[in-house]
Amino acid sequence: MANFYSRFVFPLLRRLDAETVHERTLSLLGLAQGGVGRPFLHKIAGQLPQYPIEFAGLTFPNVLGMAAGFDKDIRVATGLAALGFGHIEVGTLTPRPQAGNPRPRIFRLPENGAIINRMGFPNGGVTAAVPRLRQLAAKPRDFVLGVSLGKQKETLLAEAAGDYIAVMQAVYPFADYLAVNISSPNTPGLRELQGGDYLGQLLGTLTAENASLAQVQNVSKRPLFVKIAPDLTLAELDEILTAVQDNQIDAIIATNTTIGREGLTSANKNEGGGLSGLALRQQSTAIIQHIYRQTNGRLPIIGVGGVRTVADVQAKLDAGASLVQLYTSLIYEGPGLPGRLLRGLA
Repeated sequence: MANFYSRFVFPLLRRLDAETVHERTLSLLGLAQGGVGRPFLHKIAGQLPQYPIEFAGLTFPNVLGMAAGFDKDIRVATGLAALGFGHIEVGTLTPRPQAGNPRPRIFRLPENGAIINRMGFPNGGVTAAVPRLRQLAAKPRDFVLGVSLGKQKETLLAEAAGDYIAVMQAVYPFADYLAVNISSPNTPGLRELQGGDYLGQLLGTLTAENASLAQVQNVSKRPLFVKIAPDLTLAELDEILTAVQDNQIDAIIATNTTIGREGLTSANKNEGGGLSGLALRQQSTAIIQHIYRQTNGRLPIIGVGGVRTVADVQAKLDAGASLVQLYTSLIYEGPGLPGRLLRGLA
């Protein structure tokens, strides 16, 4: 299937605008995830080994997850689970609808196995997403659902906590975990929230809100994860780790996309935005190793960045991650990738 996809399907898809292909993929997956199409998705996935993992108080069906950004508006979570993903992180959601940056805003770098995007959190807003989240929560599901929380582009950094809380309050009854996205390079100033002063205050506010919502709604407290950038000095990373541990954050997601462009050969290498894919592989793994060492393995880690092969997954796990997410490699390897990775790991 991989060979067929890479030899015959992807060469056709790359003739089209990348975002157009993504939209059509979501539409097809949305159709297929219904009762009639699910056997087809299971056939693509193949036999899936079962090896549950306990992580941050939740039981994940396997190590592999879909990173935030693929299913921004919660349209295809059950379809992605049918392909083998044990957890799906939907969003990033903002309090109000947001168009994002002007198109084109996704660029393929096939020579480097990479993508550059400058999406800017386009989504229909959290109010529009809630009915779909409620529908997912209404019946048992065989995957873990995370929701990525974001801030509105125009919201001042000093007021960012209000945006995160607004999204958190709306999705709280339906999410298995909440991911605080402070590291996208495509929202002006967002990465400044990773600074010690901003971050400590933000995480303290969100932790308090988490406890309050759990009590008011009489549900279990939702694990809070923080997603960080790869473009940090070790001193900056250590500041983040202090704030994360001081505020009893449940896990860290390492990492988001990079603004670096080292070693790229593609014609699209100078496009603005965040770079993902193979070019990020070593950088994200090095950050995972540092987090694991600095926290003596006490802070759970989800590894993201450049995951395309079984060896890539294993490298992230060996570095100290307990779970792994991917996104870009699915574009180049096709929908059979999750099943192949899981079988290879088994």
